[in-house]
Parts: sequence; structure tokens; C-alpha cells
Amino acid sequence: MNLRVLGCSGGIGGRHQRTTSLLIDQDILIDAGTGVTDLSIAELAVIDHVFITHTHIDHIAALPLMLDTVADRRKGRPLIVHATAAVVTILRNHIFNWAIWPDFSELPSVENSLMRYEILEVGQPVNLNGREITALPVDHTVPAVGYRVDSGSASLVFSGDTGCCDAFWRAVNSISNLRYLIIECAFSNRERYLALISKHLCPEMLASELQKLERSCEIYITHLKPGQLELTMEEIELGLGDFKPKMLQNNQLFEF
Repeated sequence: MNLRVLGCSGGIGGRHQRTTSLLIDQDILIDAGTGVTDLSIAELAVIDHVFITHTHIDHIAALPLMLDTVADRRKGRPLIVHATAAVVTILRNHIFNWAIWPDFSELPSVENSLMRYEILEVGQPVNLNGREITALPVDHTVPAVGYRVDSGSASLVFSGDTGCCDAFWRAVNSISNLRYLIIECAFSNRERYLALISKHLCPEMLASELQKLERSCEIYITHLKPGQLELTMEEIELGLGDFKPKMLQNNQLFEF
């Protein structure tokens, strides 16, 4: 199994700043931020599944455009959008509502739609040709999940957006074959208040949260704000002791 980072920034503003999206093999996306826009039409057309962590725009910005772009290539083969019931409700009401964007779950007809929703339950794995993807509990300002991606021999965990969350760490600690942990740190310590009210992490909070990790794994930091990237990584490197996390990079490839 391969996982390629299409985007991992907490914002835009430069040639290399793309918001959150991870591509598994060639046919599965986790989130659909602006990183998806670097894919060719041919690459977009072979994506069959999208797993959404939550509905903030930096995680779904490319989904409506992607559907429109590949519509003529997907007739009779709907794109499956996997999300919790609460996330699907938000997508229906606020994105695919005919006012913001057409409802592709009804086009060209309900019976032969270009998009179909599959409701996820936290903790219940979805098996796609031997690749298991499981929603994990997190704590954010809107309904949200993280994901475990399991190849059978190893697992990668992606936190999505979250603040402090004991349930997330209980789920992570139950994974015996954990190899990689991708976890957010959106704010620097000087903006700890913003991290708290927006239910994100800053380096001090991340250091406290990582004390709950009982598994050995490689740790990567995602969702850094472009204007504070260097400062936040410096604070992480100084404050996390033996954990030695690395900054996630666009186009980084994980094989597991």
C-alpha cells in the first residue's frame, strides 16, 4: 500500500502550500483539500473513494470541482464519499445544495448518480480490496474523525483536525501494528488561546498529548500555518524531547 501526501498545509500562500489531502494507491483519497488540484484529469478519474474527516473548507475545497471535472468519465460509476452521518448532513445542507454547488448525488438522476454517500461509524473498518480504513474519534469544533489506514502488515494514523482528545489516544494505543502517526499542530505557542478555542493543537499541547502515546512509531506534523511554519517547528523540536517528530511534506510517500 502507498500513501502520497498531496497537501498538508494549514493554509495557502506559496507555490508549495496545499491544504489537506492524502492519496492511497491511485483510487482512495482522505480529504480533498487544494492538494487534489495538482492531479491530472486522468488521475482524478480513477479515484473511486473519498474519506472525509470533516467539512471545513481546507479539507473539502476540491471535492465539488473534482466531481464536476470527471463527471463525463464516471457515468455508471459513482464516486463514493465516506463520512459520518453528521458530516454527510453538512455536505448535503451547505455544499451540495444547488445554491453553492449542484447535488451530484442526484445527477444525472438519483438512481444513476455521479456521487454516493456511505455512512461511517467510528471504530468500524471499511475494507477496500484488503485495505482497511477506520474512523477514529477526535475533538474538533465541527463533527470530525481521524483515520487509521491498515495494509494488514502496518498501520498509519492520521489525526485530521483535533484538539486534546483522550479517546483518540485510546484508539491509537490499541493498534498493535502502528508504524506512522500524522498529527496536526496548527498554531504556535504564542497562539495557544486560538488553538484552545478552535480545538487545534499548539506545540505545548502536542507535547502533553504525546505523553499519552504508548506505541513506538514515526511521528509527522501536519496542518502548520504557512506564516508560522518555522516558528512552530522550532517550538516542537525544543519542546518534545525524545519524540523527534518530522514535518510532513507535500509529495511525501509512505509505503506500508
